Amino acid sequence: MLSQHSADINSFPAFTSLKERWPTYPALAVASLADVTATIKNAGLANQKAKGILASLSHIREAFGDYTLEPLRQMTVPEALGFLKSLPGVGPKTAAIVMCLAFGRHAVPVDTHVHRVSMRLGLVPDGVSADKAHNLLDAQVPEGKAFAFHVALLDHGRSLCHAQSPKCSECPVCTMCRFKPKAKVKRAGS
Repeated sequence: MLSQHSADINSFPAFTSLKERWPTYPALAVASLADVTATIKNAGLANQKAKGILASLSHIREAFGDYTLEPLRQMTVPEALGFLKSLPGVGPKTAAIVMCLAFGRHAVPVDTHVHRVSMRLGLVPDGVSADKAHNLLDAQVPEGKAFAFHVALLDHGRSLCHAQSPKCSECPVCTMCRFKPKAKVKRAGS
């Protein structure tokens, strides 16, 4: 939740501060909104995120009797994603990140980089939102490959396939790309 609309350089320190101040979820669950907001302010949208964190902890405890997501392991992926998306402040990307990274389940997290690269490669149609791209990519990526796919597209988007000024001349998949740069691109071997 802290990483939503925030760079890692801001969200990681906010998470560290949060864990230092409240090392356990029960301790965090009884913290005041003002204290949590002040602690995570560097992550941006701190008031909104603090409300979501505290409300989600309450919802998780109410649903599972404790501050744990372990019961998600026994659910189908759609059931677990549905539960996660029912939490305040949790959308498709955050839910997929939890399922893919924390539980090793088949859910492709679609961030801005994965969304951009998947559209340029024609894996999702132009104009499809990142939220809707999750289902489309989940259906295309082979079972057990969601994490590797996410990391590959994320890395490609960060290193070469930038939103502005992509490095098309260095791209190993440029022949598959639908993006049409304004400048003429030198292709490997040309």
